[in-house]
Amino acid sequence: MNTMLQIFVLLLVMGFSCQKKDQNSTQGIKGKVLWMEGNHMPGPGREIPEGKPVERTVLIYPLTNISQAEGNAPMFGAVEHEPIQAVRSNAQGIFTINLPPGSYSIFTKEEKGLFANFFDGNNNIHPVVVKQGEFTEIVIEVNYMAMY
Repeated sequence: MNTMLQIFVLLLVMGFSCQKKDQNSTQGIKGKVLWMEGNHMPGPGREIPEGKPVERTVLIYPLTNISQAEGNAPMFGAVEHEPIQAVRSNAQGIFTINLPPGSYSIFTKEEKGLFANFFDGNNNIHPVVVKQGEFTEIVIEVNYMAMY
């Protein structure tokens, strides 16, 4: 009887290890969120301050055009779509989110609304493309309190 139990456990373990891996676990977005504040103007003998890692909620939306968002860049009040997913960056500003292949728009949640300061030539808000089996790496500079 003991041998039958061992065979059963072995088959059970083999079955779990052979299950198909979740497609979303092999691709998505990895990034870092940086807070930019104060004077960032270059000048003689002046070092430009670097961004500081910050905790933020990063919201992933379907690819969103500026015409589908309320408010003025870089702070938006609302977006026509619902977010697909959200993730919180850690104290080092780092986040990872698993997503299926596709095109997305990235925002951070701020007290005054949804922040995004990057646009493509078609006025899509912070577009990011996720490819099968790859993680797209991005840096989000939350800079609405910085001067350039």
